[in-house]
Amino acid sequence: MEEYGKILIIAMPLFAVLIIIEKLYGIYKGEDNVPVMDAVSSISSGITNAVKDVLGLSITFISYDWMVSKIALFTLEPNAVTYIVAFIIIDFYGYWNHRIAHQVNFFWNKHAIHHSSEEFNLACALRQSIATFINLFTFILIPAALIGVPAKVIIITLPIQLFLQFWYHTKHIKKMGFLEKILVTPSHHRVHHAINPEYIDKNHAQIFIIWDKWFGTFQEELASVPPVFGITRPAETWNPIKINFQHLNLLILDAWRSNNWKDKFTIWFKPTGWRPENFEEKYPVNKIINVYDFQKYGTENSKALTYWAITQTVFTLLIVGYLFDSIGSISLTNTLIYGFFILTTIYSYTELMDKNKNAIYWETIRMILGVVILIYLGGWFGLNTIAPISTYIIITYLLLSWAMSIYFVSFEFKVSKPEFINS
Repeated sequence: MEEYGKILIIAMPLFAVLIIIEKLYGIYKGEDNVPVMDAVSSISSGITNAVKDVLGLSITFISYDWMVSKIALFTLEPNAVTYIVAFIIIDFYGYWNHRIAHQVNFFWNKHAIHHSSEEFNLACALRQSIATFINLFTFILIPAALIGVPAKVIIITLPIQLFLQFWYHTKHIKKMGFLEKILVTPSHHRVHHAINPEYIDKNHAQIFIIWDKWFGTFQEELASVPPVFGITRPAETWNPIKINFQHLNLLILDAWRSNNWKDKFTIWFKPTGWRPENFEEKYPVNKIINVYDFQKYGTENSKALTYWAITQTVFTLLIVGYLFDSIGSISLTNTLIYGFFILTTIYSYTELMDKNKNAIYWETIRMILGVVILIYLGGWFGLNTIAPISTYIIITYLLLSWAMSIYFVSFEFKVSKPEFINS
């Protein structure tokens, strides 16, 4: 996964620049739909997903390489035609993988994070799962394996297909004429992210909209029905790690509380959102009934908290960039420790964004972890050989971050009406 990390070093700043451009354009047009806290949560989610992928924290029961060796009828050379064929097959695979995630209770848990933003912007494209520890759907790539598409072609094409899904997460591009008939456009994907009854669970395609049209899941964006975004059981947190496991937690609780053994087993495979009989009354969870009348989460935050969230995100991106650039020279054990530190960092500052007072405990744990790393390794994973003052910079940052958490928890969170900005 070292190569994927190198790709992300290029992709991350590019995505960040495009998100900033979208926000500035929205402000210019008077249509800003990139709240800072929402964007920070989205970017943080993208970081957690990237770290998980680069560290290889997932298991594939049936590898594509194994399938090719067992069932390939031909052997294709890795030329331009092979890459085009692979791209089309991967997109077909993506459609069904995506559709299953929307329609089966257990698999919704890995995808809910992507829909959890109550906005629709480029940043929300980065809301990707860390809850996918086991890849069960490699078999959908059987068509590629049958015709002998080499594994290295699939490995290269997969991230390209993923990155091409970034651009259409925007409200600023309207309908695109003839392209609407072939490609997934922002209009199509706005429908997909909407929770309006007319739109829900439609337009699962990732690049070619023809899959939805062929398999009966297509819905055009209607001028009379403005899309409303989010999930019907709202996340109500900026913490992407919590969001990743909210639905799974509910499934576990419902299975445990059910007295019907059939329900305990089948709840995992029922349609998304299904609960045992009378559970909505016995164990209610917050659910949006009227999509046109609900309060979006966390729309008011103090200037200090907003600017501090941005600062934390920038620092996290910097240390993640260093990890991805240096992963080949860091031992596996130290790489896992580094990844754990990043996840702890994100958990800590997003708890602070949620105005949870326990953020100070998470920040204390993170500071202790950071100091132990510096002492044990004699610096920050070899960074001091490049920049000798880096150890002092990181110590200063850890202490400042801890002090800021104390400030927010002890003072600002106790103030009834601080100076707010719509962020």
